[in-house]
Amino acid sequence: MKPSAPVTRHVLPANESPLSRRSAARASSVQGESDPFVFIRAVEREEPLKTSPFRGRSAVRNGLVTGVSYLTLSGAGAIAGVYLAHTFGRNSRTDGFMAAYGVYLVLVLGAQAFRMVVVPDLTRAEQEGRLGAEFAGYAVAFLTLALPVSALVAVFPDAFGNVITGRLPHESAVVAGEALEWLVPAAFGQLLASLAASALAARNHYLAAALGFAVGGIVGLVFFIVEADAHGLLALAWGLALNGVVAAAFPICALFIHGGRLRHLHGSTLAIRARLWRLTYGAAVPIAGQGLYVVALLFASGTGPGNVTSLSYAYLLAAMFVSATAFSLSVIAAAPLTRRGVDPETAVDHVVHSAWVSLALVGAAAGIVALVGGRVVTAALGHAYSGQVGDELGRLVVYLAPWMIAWSTFSIAYPLIFVMSRTRLLIPLAIGALVIDLPISAIGRHWGGLTGVALALGVTALLLVLGLMATLAPSRLGRAVVELGRLALVVGAATALAFGGAALVLPVIPAAALGLAVYGLLLVAVRELGLAQAWHYVRALH
Repeated sequence: MKPSAPVTRHVLPANESPLSRRSAARASSVQGESDPFVFIRAVEREEPLKTSPFRGRSAVRNGLVTGVSYLTLSGAGAIAGVYLAHTFGRNSRTDGFMAAYGVYLVLVLGAQAFRMVVVPDLTRAEQEGRLGAEFAGYAVAFLTLALPVSALVAVFPDAFGNVITGRLPHESAVVAGEALEWLVPAAFGQLLASLAASALAARNHYLAAALGFAVGGIVGLVFFIVEADAHGLLALAWGLALNGVVAAAFPICALFIHGGRLRHLHGSTLAIRARLWRLTYGAAVPIAGQGLYVVALLFASGTGPGNVTSLSYAYLLAAMFVSATAFSLSVIAAAPLTRRGVDPETAVDHVVHSAWVSLALVGAAAGIVALVGGRVVTAALGHAYSGQVGDELGRLVVYLAPWMIAWSTFSIAYPLIFVMSRTRLLIPLAIGALVIDLPISAIGRHWGGLTGVALALGVTALLLVLGLMATLAPSRLGRAVVELGRLALVVGAATALAFGGAALVLPVIPAAALGLAVYGLLLVAVRELGLAQAWHYVRALH
């Protein structure tokens, strides 16, 4: 890892050019709020340092706001899952709904990644004074896609239900089809919310979007609980549709209020085909990445009744850890990195440092789940998840650790593809990931049943990230693999030593508390291996 350079004092040779002196003075004036590695390279190349015009605002604060928002949203989803489990149990009907919910997750998580696709475009548009027109153009292109797809699902719900439920009983396919009629439009609502949030990010506003996602999750949860007895599982689909409406309303209203350019919203809405193509190839890899989860559900359906539901809950928990850390960091980083500019070396720096902060938190969460996950699952989800089923669900989260590592890295690295305009191989990468996942998942199921399916999901996700890093910085691929591998090893070893050691001497609940404390001490002890530099880097993003 490269050492951190001071940013408040710079000694230049006597023959240094005036441009370099101005660059150093500019960097010095930032006083620690710019990336030190970017400063070093700027001075070496005698280039002016690119900083955010919003550098007075804290990247950590924005990241916390976004992270809390997604924790609230994930918490609302978790409570909905708990209520669903207690009310409807674990059967073929819940399997059918969870299969449909898997499609919803693919689209929603793809929408979150699409947020990273358009932030660079919208940031450049903001700098050129045409943010309203750019947002309007993307909104029209989005509706051109959303309306016919939603109509197609509404016309043929049974056909789509049969496709996504695989070997499950016919009752599961019926429930899945009914749910898809609402879940697909709900997912597109989240995509519209992500587009509006991206426009706000271009102006360095994050609070309204964070409130929209959080409040939407709470409103949808309350609606589900109130209507569940009368309308069954379909009430959750309706609640998620309401969630999408609320999530989109907050950032759209804030965009009108803060944008100050309402006259531009009726401007250029041309080039719909070009924007649809950007939406297609921009979302191809994220949707393929979440498509791996749908494939995992299909293979899990052949391992026994209820296993689709168990894998769904484990995946939701793992995704919550990633969204609260890595995705939040990627959300607040895309706009300042677009303004600053990124090369392959700084791209690897960004991925490694952000992954350090993200995976340090993910490791703690995974360790706690490994010890108390079974008991928590049983207590939360009811008797249908007691005993071996609850313990297995807790272990599934641990088996999804490779996926969490891969998807954390993906969430951090993916926006850089569009900041650096390295998009040529995205569609082949997406297709290749889905194709290679089929034999890997088949081998995993044959080898280890549901456990093998979960591990196979992580293996394919890691291969997808490797391909993404090769696209992003081919000349620095070796360094990226070594740095990320060392990071995963350090965090994994600290997690195993802290929580595994505590479990050997204490009951599970005290062991979880002791393990968390020891884990924190271990990270502090090894902070010079990268965590200290990573924390400084994240604080300096804006």
